[in-house]
Amino acid sequence: MTRLRPQHASPSRLHAMLVGPAGLPGIDAEAERIRNLLESRGHLVDCRLAAREDWGKGRFEAGSDSGIDLVVVLGGDGSILRTARWMAYDQVPVLGVNLGTLGFLADFSRDEVAAALDEIASGRFRLVEHLMFECEVLRDGGTVTRELGLNETSLLAGPPFSMIEIGLHVDGELATTYRADGLIVSTPVGSTAHNLSAGGPIVRKDIDAFVFTPLNPHTLTNRTVVDSAARVYELVVPEPNAGSACVVDGRVVAPLTSGDRVRVRRAQPRFMLIETHQHGYYRTLREKLGWGGGLRGIGDRSAATRETP
Repeated sequence: MTRLRPQHASPSRLHAMLVGPAGLPGIDAEAERIRNLLESRGHLVDCRLAAREDWGKGRFEAGSDSGIDLVVVLGGDGSILRTARWMAYDQVPVLGVNLGTLGFLADFSRDEVAAALDEIASGRFRLVEHLMFECEVLRDGGTVTRELGLNETSLLAGPPFSMIEIGLHVDGELATTYRADGLIVSTPVGSTAHNLSAGGPIVRKDIDAFVFTPLNPHTLTNRTVVDSAARVYELVVPEPNAGSACVVDGRVVAPLTSGDRVRVRRAQPRFMLIETHQHGYYRTLREKLGWGGGLRGIGDRSAATRETP
C-alpha cells in the first residue's frame, strides 16, 4: 500500500493542481469535471491551463513551498514532458490523463479518472520514480545552456543534411566516434519515444540507465548501447553542419558550433508517476504497442479475459 504525504493538508485531504494546454478542444470542460471529482472527495484544487509556448515561464511553484501534493496533467505525453520541465527541481507525483493519441505517460483515460482518484485516496497505487537528466552545452570554457530533461537529448546533423561525426566520451574516456545523422541519448522513459522509432530497445522505466542510439550510422557495427546512469557522458562534434543542433525533449536548446561539448548526466530530481493496480508497466506496453501474440484485437481480448478475476 502506498500513500501520498500531504504537506499542509490533513492526511486524507490532498492539495492537487490541474495543468494542461489551454486551447485544446474540450480541455476546459474536462478540467472542470476533474476539479469537481477532486472537490467532491474533499481535496483542495488549483487549476493552471496555459498555452504550450507559455509552459516553463515563471515558477510552477510545486514542492514543499507550495503545498502541492498531486499534479493532474491533462493532455498527452508532450504535456507531461512540459510539466516535468516546469516543476524542475521540485518534482511532485503526477497522474496523467490522456486527451491526446498514444499516451505512454498520460496513461489514464477520461473514464478512468474517478476510479483512479479513489484508488489514490485509499493507497492502492504505486509511485514509480523515473530517471531525469541534466544536459549542458559547453563552449569556450563556459556554459551555453543547462537543461533538465525526462525523455532524451539528441544531437541532430541538420541542414545541409550530411552526416556528422560525434565523439562519445564516458567519464572522460573516448568510447567511440559515430558517423551518422545524429545520436539519441535516451532515458528509459524516453526509450519508447524517438529512440524506439530509430530502432532502439525498450528499457523498463524504473531502471537507471542511458540508451545511446545512432541515427542512420555509416558503420553497421554502430549499434545501440545501454550504460549506467551513474556515469558522466560527453558528446563532441568537431565539424557540425550549419544546422546542427542539440535538442532536449523535442526542443532545440542550442545550435552546435565546432568544438562544443554536450554533457549528459543523471539529475538529482526524480520524475514521479502514479500507477494503479490496473495500470501496470506491461499493460501499458501491450495496449499502446498492440502486443497480443496474434492479430490486433484478438490478443487484447485474450489478455483482458486472463486478467478478469
